[in-house]
Order: sequence, then structure tokens, then C-alpha cells
Amino acid sequence: MRGRPSIALAALLAWVACGSAARAQDAATLKKEMIGQWELSTTERSKTCVVTLKSDSTPQGLKLELEPGCPAALPFTKDITAWSIKGLDIVRLQDAAGESVIDFTEVETGIFEGLRQGEGIYILQNLAAARSLAKSMDQMIGDWAMVRGNGESICGLTLTNTEASQDNFQVFLKPKCDPAIAAFAPTQWRLDHGQILLMSASGETWQFEADDNAQWRRVPDSTDPLILLRQ
Repeated sequence: MRGRPSIALAALLAWVACGSAARAQDAATLKKEMIGQWELSTTERSKTCVVTLKSDSTPQGLKLELEPGCPAALPFTKDITAWSIKGLDIVRLQDAAGESVIDFTEVETGIFEGLRQGEGIYILQNLAAARSLAKSMDQMIGDWAMVRGNGESICGLTLTNTEASQDNFQVFLKPKCDPAIAAFAPTQWRLDHGQILLMSASGETWQFEADDNAQWRRVPDSTDPLILLRQ
């Protein structure tokens, strides 16, 4: 009978040890994944800064490098001297005293969000992915035609890189649009997970996906599809 509490205690200690090992492994995995170049930016990427996270240790944390233009673009970065992993999933950019300047948590694969009180949300994402997104955005800017499946053009519109709201940009319809498009009256657009989103002032959203013919078709598809064509 006396052996049972010892067995239970041993099982409990083993469970705690396994949990600690798993947590340590998670933190170690995240640390390994973070080594490299990242883009730190505002949500709409109007202000950006390249951060290189390194594996070398310093008294304050792990080494990092900020590109020279960072303090001008994002003033709070002048206080950042090191980085670290806190808990299981927090990527911390910290000052010389080891205090947090901004903490990030992963919201999508390879995309982290951090909040600075009084300033708003900032994004940390893989530099190559960020530049690929920027290139994709640049390719979207300009004049488009919305056509039906039979090729009939029913509206012209212009996608701009003028910021309309957080993450969204202005879109303008040209005169003489089909009544259905004019009633929708999109005012904003953005790229989101490989889709073009058109959004109206009332909150309605139309989604378009690229098809095999390098066209953008409204989804879900229909027997009378709407297609966006670059002009």
C-alpha cells in the first residue's frame, strides 16, 4: 500500500518532465525557425525595416542587426538591441536592459503580429515572402476590366496603392458600369491569400481567384462568371 503514492508521484514527475521537455523543444524549434532575415512593418507595409535575427548570444539575449534606415522608418526600433524567445511562442525584440520593446506571436505560418500600446499593430514576416507580396501588389496596380464569361466587358476599374484603411487600398469604378457592378460599388481592395478582394462601403466583399488562363474569376464560380482582366 505504501508503494502506491510513490508510483503516483513518480508518474506525476514523469508527466511534468515530459511537459517541460516538450515546451523546451517547442521554444528551441521556434528559435531555429526565426534565424534569418525578417521584415518588420506597419500592417499596410507603408513603413518597413529589415531585421536579421542571429543565433549568437549576448548578455541581453540573442544578437540581431537592424538595417540603417530602421529608426527613421519605425522610431521605436532605435531601442532594440537583442531578441529572445519567451514562453512557448513569443518572439521578443528587447532593449539593452532585456525589457520588451515589442512582443510578437504567430498568427499565420511565417507571419507574426505585435502590439505597441498607443501605436497599433506591427507585422514581422519572412523577408523573401514580404518582398514577394510587395511584388504581387505592384503587379495588381492599374486598370482592369470586369467581363462576363462570354467576353462582354461590363465595367472598368482602377486598383491603386493609395491606402484606404488598415491593409486595404482604394479602388475606383469608371463610368457606365453594369447596374449590378454599380450597385456593388467597391471602394477598397487588397490581396489576401492569393485572392483579390473587392469591398464595398456597406461591407460586402467579392472574391476573385486566378485561374489557369491568367484571369481572375469571381468565386464561388457560377454559370455566368465574372472575370477580372488586366488592361
